[in-house]
Amino acid sequence: MPTLSLFDAHRMTRPLPEQTRGIASRLQSQGLATIEGLTTRTAVLAFAQRVMRLAAHRDSDSDELTTIRDIGHRSLQPGLGGLGNGELLTHTERSSEPSPPRLMLLVCHRPATTGGDVILTDGQAIHGYLAKHFPAALEAFALPNTAFYGDGGGHPSQVFTRHPGQRASIRLRQDSLAAFSPLVRGYLPQLRQAIDAVQVRLTLEAGQGYLIDNSRWLHARAAFTGNRVCLRALGTPRFPMPTGFPHAAPNQVDAPAAVGGDAP
Repeated sequence: MPTLSLFDAHRMTRPLPEQTRGIASRLQSQGLATIEGLTTRTAVLAFAQRVMRLAAHRDSDSDELTTIRDIGHRSLQPGLGGLGNGELLTHTERSSEPSPPRLMLLVCHRPATTGGDVILTDGQAIHGYLAKHFPAALEAFALPNTAFYGDGGGHPSQVFTRHPGQRASIRLRQDSLAAFSPLVRGYLPQLRQAIDAVQVRLTLEAGQGYLIDNSRWLHARAAFTGNRVCLRALGTPRFPMPTGFPHAAPNQVDAPAAVGGDAP
């Protein structure tokens, strides 16, 4: 039997007006739902408002949606890579804020001519891969304040934050606005290996999109050509969600030692 694609495996199959009925349970258990039929900006906004309280920010438009398209050379400025046409590395949305938005919706309005695939990576799968293959790296990435995301007004954090009840959340960025402590810098290749091992690629057609728990799933984008346009919404869920994702008990390892370099 053929394996379902990531989109089909998480697709909400009910008619569009009824899709929100299954969103809460899907996000609570898996942190991801895929959506289709959102063919206009009005439809994207209406759906977003049903599942979240929208949050405005620097790049959002007056309706609090953000139009994601290539803005040319301005996208080369730090923090604006998502508004270009180049590769966008795996990251948490708004990682430099003290409390990043819990939900992110991204819908394709116009596909690229070539490229532009979405790349999604489950933080729970990254955590499990590191626990199995690189437990010392996993412990290092959970040390408090070993990462700093943003410019001078950014936020100190760590890749994994552990929560009561054997749960964890992930926060990451990999561009020029990320700095890592020497306690974790030497483990970054293992983190990238884990991401590469478990990431999944999505090709979105017009009207298709995904809704993710931004504290669990990382997202990225392949480089593209053409006039690709997506619409993005960020916000707070209109339904209860548990903190983070469940994980197995970490292996007992020695406390990680510094691996060289200067502190961020």
